[in-house]
Amino acid sequence: MLDVFDPRVYARSVPYDRYRVLRDHHPVARQEEPAVLGWPAGPGFWAVTRHADVTAVLRDAATYSSYLGATQIRDPDPADLPFIRRMMLNQDPCPRARSGARGGDATGHHRLRTLLGGAFTPRRVARFADVARERAGALLAAAVAEARAGDGTCDLVAAVTDDYALLNLADLLGVPESDRGLLLHWTRRVIGYQDPDEAGEKVLGSDGQPVNPRSPALLADMFAYAARLAAYKRRHPGDDVMTTLATTPGLTTAELEMFFFLLTVAGNDTVRSAAPGGVLALAGHQGELRRLRAGAAPLPGAVEGLLRWHPPVLSFRRTAARDTKLGGIRIRRGDKVVVLHGAANRDERVFAEPDRLDLTRAPNPHVSFGDGPHLCLGAHFARLQLTVLYEELLAATPVLRLAGAPPRRLVSHFVNGLKSLPVRLSD
Repeated sequence: MLDVFDPRVYARSVPYDRYRVLRDHHPVARQEEPAVLGWPAGPGFWAVTRHADVTAVLRDAATYSSYLGATQIRDPDPADLPFIRRMMLNQDPCPRARSGARGGDATGHHRLRTLLGGAFTPRRVARFADVARERAGALLAAAVAEARAGDGTCDLVAAVTDDYALLNLADLLGVPESDRGLLLHWTRRVIGYQDPDEAGEKVLGSDGQPVNPRSPALLADMFAYAARLAAYKRRHPGDDVMTTLATTPGLTTAELEMFFFLLTVAGNDTVRSAAPGGVLALAGHQGELRRLRAGAAPLPGAVEGLLRWHPPVLSFRRTAARDTKLGGIRIRRGDKVVVLHGAANRDERVFAEPDRLDLTRAPNPHVSFGDGPHLCLGAHFARLQLTVLYEELLAATPVLRLAGAPPRRLVSHFVNGLKSLPVRLSD
């Protein structure tokens, strides 16, 4: 069976050719989970590649649980699982008793989503949009100046998109300027754990195995910071999300910590991955870039086209809560079921000419932000940031082409990240 598990495959490119073969011949395909990059082997999983099957899994939380084994392909340590289940992402929005525990408290899941959604007031969103636009313009102006002072090129990840995503998140959360580097450090450690360039040296447990970066041990420093920041916000409230969370009646310390974790990691890396991916697509498709500049491809639709082309998240895991069938394949209770967003986004059963970038494609039912009850809660804020960035990019860069060495990709089967993106911004 074609391997779509090994994270080193994704360091070269997203394996769309393998996805196509699997969609056509093995839409629900058994994948081995061998030891790789120092991480131990796992029991294997079912890789789901067709759009209809992916959306079926994402929408059916009663059959495909986020709670049973959490949402990453790699199994967490059983001792860490109760801790990991505190996060909204790893809960089910339907009541179900599992091993004597409530696995999907519908009221709890809804309550957490409502609390987080309520932190984004219209006034805060408007202020955030203005700040993001100013930031994008300043970063792009500096990148163009750097390119003109040199050979006409720059690394857009280092010069623009990493800082853009990080500073937007820090502003939204209310993290002091002096502490903003911590957000990037934590994101790299959690998201880039498979990539030696990002994760740094592995922490080994008493059994000699690497410690999961989502374990309580490796999140202790992030949670301690969240508690300090929340205490500060209670004394010195601001117009930011952490102030809202810190002063919300009934929100427990554990819930606040998990919200901070979710926002820090997902809130940063979604835009950090999607933004350079969109620029890469535009620089590599000059015809579509010209249409965008001419207004023939309206920007809202173009953002969706770029998200389909370069989904920020590549995969999410569910665990079968009962015996079932998917794509004609028998799935047994306890099996890992992994949906592949990039594969679903190129399914020719849904998208005509799926391997063609079309910024005016409609309809465009991509699953880059998921689907169902766990549809990304911050999707509209990610779209806002991307729209602002691309608007400012068009205004600041009369020249935008790929340059020099090819982009360097993140070693990850989870996040579709770019570590560098050399582009030409000046002739």
